[in-house]
Amino acid sequence: MKGNMRSFKMLVLSLAVMLVVSACENEKPAPIVVTTKSDVKYTCPMHPQIMEDHPGSCPICGMNLVKKSGQASEGSGISLHTVLQPVNSNVISSVGYIMPVQRTVATEISGDGYLDFDTRTFNNIASRYSGRIEKLYIKYAFQEIHAGQRIFDIYSPDLVTAQQDLLFVSKNSAHEPALLQAARQKLLLLGMTATQVEQVVRTGKAFYSLPVYSTYYGHVHDMPHSQMAVSAENKTAADFAGNLPLSIKEGMYVEKGQTLFNVVNPHRLWAIIKIDRSQVSGLKLNQKVQLSLPDMPGKELSGKVNFIEPSLQDGDKATSIRVYLDNMDHELKVNSLVKATIQTGETNGLWVPRSAVLDLGQTQMVWLKQGSLYKAQQVYTGIKNDKEIQVTKGLSLTDSLASNAQYLSDSESFIKTQGHD
Repeated sequence: MKGNMRSFKMLVLSLAVMLVVSACENEKPAPIVVTTKSDVKYTCPMHPQIMEDHPGSCPICGMNLVKKSGQASEGSGISLHTVLQPVNSNVISSVGYIMPVQRTVATEISGDGYLDFDTRTFNNIASRYSGRIEKLYIKYAFQEIHAGQRIFDIYSPDLVTAQQDLLFVSKNSAHEPALLQAARQKLLLLGMTATQVEQVVRTGKAFYSLPVYSTYYGHVHDMPHSQMAVSAENKTAADFAGNLPLSIKEGMYVEKGQTLFNVVNPHRLWAIIKIDRSQVSGLKLNQKVQLSLPDMPGKELSGKVNFIEPSLQDGDKATSIRVYLDNMDHELKVNSLVKATIQTGETNGLWVPRSAVLDLGQTQMVWLKQGSLYKAQQVYTGIKNDKEIQVTKGLSLTDSLASNAQYLSDSESFIKTQGHD
């Protein structure tokens, strides 16, 4: 009886196994669906608090979302040591980078300035004797006069006395030529012309109102006079444009040696150009200069560096140079603004975009790329132009650096480089 029960159980077990095997052979395996969530995050460059797991637009400003830098899914291989670097000297970023270029370029210096009178043409007309202005033939500032032109008549007691001495000697001591010659010479030294002296001897009459003639050509600029009241307007006598009325009037008394007028030759001007101190090292005499005038579009002037001022003006942090110019047609106006470009030759060196260098005041730095990390590096710069800057020290030809140094710099923190804290 027991043997029959064991046989029955074995039969049932065999049938069950066969049914299971048959079911496995006829039934297809169901596909396994594995749902994974992307580890790549997208953020807004202007609003880093925005985090999405798919590309799109920022809900605040509408800018396109970009991949967040330093993610493990990017395969950047960022280690914990890299992340723990000090943020004031290292930045983790995927910003674009560039490499310096070694080449020889034509160098130039740019500067701004203005036109001014050439003071080498300044000539003063002074009174050779004390007296009273009887008649004035110059009526206004900037009046054009010529050499030999009559400018004023003056009564001088000293001059009248000297003429009377000549008349006395010529009448009573005609046989003493040395004495007569001395009396003539005195009048010539006082400013009378040889023709006037001969007229005094011939007519026997002295000039009580003596004509005075100009020995210079140019425009008349006024000079302050001791009898004029000093006011806020008269204190700026050097401001020729605002000093139109002449201070010298008919009937005024002048002193011996007093400067009455300043005569300036308008045919000669010079341009005063301000050059930044960082560019002075490439500045030399006789370098070619191209000048343009913003007030006169299309007007170009050529010249050269004629003079480099050896000292800085009070309160001025730029070096001044002078470019001598001709103004025969009177087209150029004093105090007009000019822009100058000075050709300084050629130089060979490493050049990078100006945006790649960050100026910290007394220090310049760049962000050197080291894998996924940008490290602050101090550099020394040389010549600059509109788009590029020369790096003289601190950078090699094989280095990679961030194309925009300002973008990686935090305006609220201090950047630390070696030797600069």
